[in-house]
Amino acid sequence: MAIVKPFRGLRYNVEKVGDLSKVITQPYDRIHEPQQERYYELSPYNFVRIIRGKKTPWDNDDDNVYTRARCYARTWLAEGVLMREARPAIYVLEQTYATPSGETRTRRGFSAALQLTRFDEGVILPHERTLSGPKVDRLNLFRATETAWGHIFILYPDDENRVNSILQPYLEAHEPMVAREQVIESAVEQRFWVVDDPEVIQAVVEEMAPKRNLIIADGHHRYETALTFRDEMRQKYPDAPADAAFNYTMVTLVSMSDPGLVILPTHRLIHSYTRMDGKAALERAKEYFEVTPASDRTAVEKALAEAKPDHPRFGFYDGSYAVLELRDPGVMAQLLPDRAADWRMLDVVVLHELFIERVLGIDKEAVKRKENIDYLRDPAPGFAAVDRGEAQFLLLMNPTRIEQVRACTAASERMPQKSTDFYPKVISGLVALPVGPEERL
Repeated sequence: MAIVKPFRGLRYNVEKVGDLSKVITQPYDRIHEPQQERYYELSPYNFVRIIRGKKTPWDNDDDNVYTRARCYARTWLAEGVLMREARPAIYVLEQTYATPSGETRTRRGFSAALQLTRFDEGVILPHERTLSGPKVDRLNLFRATETAWGHIFILYPDDENRVNSILQPYLEAHEPMVAREQVIESAVEQRFWVVDDPEVIQAVVEEMAPKRNLIIADGHHRYETALTFRDEMRQKYPDAPADAAFNYTMVTLVSMSDPGLVILPTHRLIHSYTRMDGKAALERAKEYFEVTPASDRTAVEKALAEAKPDHPRFGFYDGSYAVLELRDPGVMAQLLPDRAADWRMLDVVVLHELFIERVLGIDKEAVKRKENIDYLRDPAPGFAAVDRGEAQFLLLMNPTRIEQVRACTAASERMPQKSTDFYPKVISGLVALPVGPEERL
């Protein structure tokens, strides 16, 4: 069962920081050096200083990004920049945004403390593979600060959207805090409520209790890190009760039936590749694919939108356009007989196993090292890179469908990395969960 609890969140005091737009950030793994610099410039209290602080040449065991994050947190709390919630609450986040097609949507999630369980227990399930590096980084931050700063974005089954119905009257009766993330997804409006009504909270907790097969949408590294931290704390404090906060982590839960739930495609840009040109690649691809020339980008996008689930398609651009459609689904079963059928039919699996590996000859280790491949949410820079001769091919993808995520997860199949791009990301900096040894839920 999914045990969720309210918690006394650690959050910004708007009377001290003013506009929340200046202190919130994207998740740590979307913040690279240029974005980091912009966040630093927005406010001396920007959340980036905690979750993605700047490294220095003189960093050592006693003075580094993790110890400085702890110092910022303690100092801001002492100064009243950060404050603890007076009583336990859950937190609702609505994000209003425009899809790539221009349609305006709103997605609602609620943040709570979720009891940590191993994946083999069947309550929380992963859908993508993880790498060791990010987990070490997040574990160091956990150890230094004893706080869950980042949200884990989790999907839960709720065909009738009952949880949202429970929350609706409270949200209508209370004004939200409003902010816009200004650096990466600045067009997304964030509306944030603190829900501290015990009756509303209890109704949500009871509605969530029987649920299983919740799926991690974003935050696999953070979830696995929280499990490791929990196990470390249990060894240190073997007599701690079950409601010790380190047995939980902070999540934002979104219904799989939420009309604002969107998955964007992640396109592949092939660069630094000299084995063959586009004409030769398309000729070799005919072993597995029907290759159809297209007149322009619009024609490619139209063809992708008409793809059938059992015949995945992707677009190809090397200065000219083409659409490649899997000719025979049986080839995937022959090549990967031990994998689940739903996993074999993922667009990204077909693309990587057949085109990138067998046609282009770029093996899995090279892909993992990103030797010849970049990943793009927006294909426009990819078209430009090909046109300038800085890349050889742009591979245009359809988005993974939510039913594919559910099917692969149910079959215990983890998708390749960069299979899904849930949009928008769950913002960091609105609330955090203290998980030190003395904290109770």
